[in-house]
Amino acid sequence: MNLELRPVTVQDDPLLFEVYASTRADEMRLVNWDKAQQEAFLRMQFNAQRSSYAMQFPHADYRIIVQDGQAAGRLIVDRSGEHILLIDIALLPQFRRARIGSTLIGQLMIEAVTAQKPITLHVEKFNPALRLYERLGFSVIADSGLYLEMIWRPDRSAPSPLRSTA
Repeated sequence: MNLELRPVTVQDDPLLFEVYASTRADEMRLVNWDKAQQEAFLRMQFNAQRSSYAMQFPHADYRIIVQDGQAAGRLIVDRSGEHILLIDIALLPQFRRARIGSTLIGQLMIEAVTAQKPITLHVEKFNPALRLYERLGFSVIADSGLYLEMIWRPDRSAPSPLRSTA
């Protein structure tokens, strides 16, 4: 697998919307809206998320995940504080369950070991990625009802980021 990260550009807006919309597909199947209503709702939510991230995380690094030359998703990380904050990682459906997420998080863990900074993230309790984070050694440090805050610390007791997580 040839995996790389490149900076987000203005030309990536359609891709970023597609990635975002794909993360809400299960939810959209539950509503009785036509395609136009769904798209309008998703665009509103996408723009709200984008504005919120820009305000909350002004130093975040936005990247496009590229696998074998194809845009596969997005990765947003903020390294400006006392910890590395994994703000968002999302993949298009055809790239999910291909070890891309675990590979990228493993690379982030190696970075965290070098920087001696923990990695933190927030995840919805029903998000399938929760199992991935648990497998990689993240532990819950706060529960806000819908979201869990998790942490991975670069110490000897944590699982190795180089270990296979298949």
